[in-house]
Amino acid sequence: MKLVRYGAEGQEKPGIIDADGNLRDLSAVVSDIDGSALSKASLAKLSALDVNDLPMVQGDQRFGACVGSIGKFMCIGLNYSDHAAESNLPIPDHPILFMKATSAVVGANDTVFLPRGSETSDWEVELGVVIGEKCKYVSEEEALDYVAGYCVANDVSERTFQTKLTGQWTKGKSCDTFGPIGPWLVTADEVGDPQELDMWLDVNGKRMQTGSTSTMIFTVAKIISHLSQMMTLHPGDVISTGTPPGVGMGMKPPVYLKKGDVMSLSISKLGTQTQNVDQDA
Repeated sequence: MKLVRYGAEGQEKPGIIDADGNLRDLSAVVSDIDGSALSKASLAKLSALDVNDLPMVQGDQRFGACVGSIGKFMCIGLNYSDHAAESNLPIPDHPILFMKATSAVVGANDTVFLPRGSETSDWEVELGVVIGEKCKYVSEEEALDYVAGYCVANDVSERTFQTKLTGQWTKGKSCDTFGPIGPWLVTADEVGDPQELDMWLDVNGKRMQTGSTSTMIFTVAKIISHLSQMMTLHPGDVISTGTPPGVGMGMKPPVYLKKGDVMSLSISKLGTQTQNVDQDA
């Protein structure tokens, strides 16, 4: 299933994409695509619906973030060896964790606003993992059983805030609009093996990133198991699992986002995002 949240910002409604690519309204079935709708029982209920009986939504619609009321937005750093190399950083022994403020979350095609004074904002296409069941102390072998689905994420990053201001990476990752996710949440059964997904990102039509989740240092299952040893993962939590090489920071000379740029990014089976870049007021 492809689950979506559509409508104006702050007024999103739950929806599903049918086999013909039409948007159908789910408001009579669930109140939102959030943690309460992502359990195995809830997804089974949605899967049993005859989608053709649901109201079709007409006209162009904005797709909001594909998960509502996110509790934790966790990110894994340096999870591709070639990206670690371009960042001049060693391959980590364990998954590097940082948090992205949930106030950064926006829809897949919403405008990304550069914060005041930003001259080093960067792009990062990443696989987003959405937790569907409460998860603690799980093994690597059982970890994927706790996944509701997957989505495209753009871990937009202000590198000066991230690396030059005293503190953790979170500062450079949490600017408003720096967390587009979607356009839809694709349920785990439809995705299959999360380590067999191709990914790419363009800026102004030029290919910047090309990669595959098959080259992750730490697999999705390993990441979930590792995090669950230290904290409970809750339904609706999102994990962004790292980016392949090709970020602006790693280019010679570095290339960063500016007002007027357009980012397009995609992961196989999960859809495409497109964001215009503007300057915050």
